[in-house]
Amino acid sequence: MTSDFDLARFKALSFDCYGTLIDWESGIAAVLAPWAREQGLDVSEEELLRGYAEHEAAVERETPTARYPDVLAAAFRRAGNGLGRRVSDEWAQRLGNSVPDWPAFPDSAGALARLAERYKLIIVSNVHRDGFAGSNQQLRGDFAAIITAEDVGGYKPADNHFRALYATLTDLGIDRGQLLHVAQSLFHDHVVAKREGLPSVWINRRHDRPGWGATKQPTEDWSYSLEFGSMAEFADAVDEAFSRSPRTNR
Repeated sequence: MTSDFDLARFKALSFDCYGTLIDWESGIAAVLAPWAREQGLDVSEEELLRGYAEHEAAVERETPTARYPDVLAAAFRRAGNGLGRRVSDEWAQRLGNSVPDWPAFPDSAGALARLAERYKLIIVSNVHRDGFAGSNQQLRGDFAAIITAEDVGGYKPADNHFRALYATLTDLGIDRGQLLHVAQSLFHDHVVAKREGLPSVWINRRHDRPGWGATKQPTEDWSYSLEFGSMAEFADAVDEAFSRSPRTNR
């Protein structure tokens, strides 16, 4: 964390949602783990998530206009094949329909409410509109814009979301230099942030666990300006930055 990085200079935050605000690993594991037990597989949740991650990324790359429930179902079927087991349509649909049930991290709603007092908040997510609408019933976020994969016809780390994001900033009257991107996934978001020259904050939700979980390991370079272990820690740092900023103390 660099001491000269001024969080108070930004006017907008763009957020990845799943992995950052919503605990997608718990949501996915809540379907994959009982399926594995039914199949008699002796694998851990971490092993299931790690195997699943590669397939979801591949499906998103190969079928960028597919709705996210279909991506989930197809990735689950491929993951099952990789374990030598067939995933029935019922199980595939169970995962595909599960997004609204994925739990929010306990600190997400409170942190978003605090951040909304300082910035315009924008969602930039690899999900479908209905899925995010369900998740936002838990987050209760006051978002200036919501950009989903369904809206842009592509999945991060492709740049479709960010082209739409820049257009949204123009509509909001915010300069690109006043945007800070906030995300957990190095693969989906911080690789793109480096490619786009965007400052970013890493919410390292897996700071106390090894491995990559449900997120594919990145093969490209990434960067981020600050790292926090939770959204609450990030919101605390923002409050501190604004309390010290001459912009807000004049």
